[in-house]
Amino acid sequence: MRQNTLLHAAFHVQGDLLRMGIDGYAILYPMTTPLADFTYEQALKRKYPSTLFLGVDEAGRGPLAGPVVAAAACYKREDYLIPEALEKQFAFIRDSKTISEKKREEMFALIQEHFHVGVGIIYPETIDRINILQATFLGMKEAVGSLRRSISQQSTINSLPESLRETLQAGQQYRHPDNGKVLLLIDGNQKLPNISLPQETVVSGDKIVKTIAAASIIAKVTRDRMMNEYDAKYPQYGFKKHKGYGTKVHMEALKTYGPTPIHRISFAPVAQAVLWFKELGIIRD
Repeated sequence: MRQNTLLHAAFHVQGDLLRMGIDGYAILYPMTTPLADFTYEQALKRKYPSTLFLGVDEAGRGPLAGPVVAAAACYKREDYLIPEALEKQFAFIRDSKTISEKKREEMFALIQEHFHVGVGIIYPETIDRINILQATFLGMKEAVGSLRRSISQQSTINSLPESLRETLQAGQQYRHPDNGKVLLLIDGNQKLPNISLPQETVVSGDKIVKTIAAASIIAKVTRDRMMNEYDAKYPQYGFKKHKGYGTKVHMEALKTYGPTPIHRISFAPVAQAVLWFKELGIIRD
């Protein structure tokens, strides 16, 4: 018996199509084109009309330096339709890895306008303390919490007379308008532990589900901007170019200059650099 879920999603390849089943609904996607659209959310909306669907994704699990950033996104239109004038632009809300940095920045602004968003940022010291997987889960939970607060505040603001909106924005607490009817759509194959909200995982969700794709762009752009700031602080490492990943340039800089405060000491290449610099007497316990 399934617990704490609203649906069951299954995927399999049918010729050159990806078949997705959602509790009786069958959706066929062509495998040769970008897939991220609102088909998934629209099917869920027909089955669960009063539920909000929150796409959740992360950026930065693999790098040797910098934070892991998670984001959650929820489309502001309940019908999950794209305005005709925005169709070409919305086509670029897809897996963040498939579009250029310039286009991601453009989509970041578009997403902020048409989606509710939340972000969770987990820094290296926490990553080293609880491990990268648990840090990713924590970031996703923080992103979901931030998103729900944003939805709650904005929904309440819009329903109030103009004279009362300033009071709400000052920080008063109000009941969340979704009454707990939320379904998390998590990119990947691992559910969030220790969270009371219903959730489903979607393998390669950023390529299929528009809300997850939106979350992937928010997470990626947020993290990239942070790494660009770190590049200005530690220019010898080239963070603006590689964003903390273990490239040849980064590895050479790590061996030459040692780790910075934003490096993840629990990651093997960084730990080896720490050991090396300790042996040289440059770093002391």
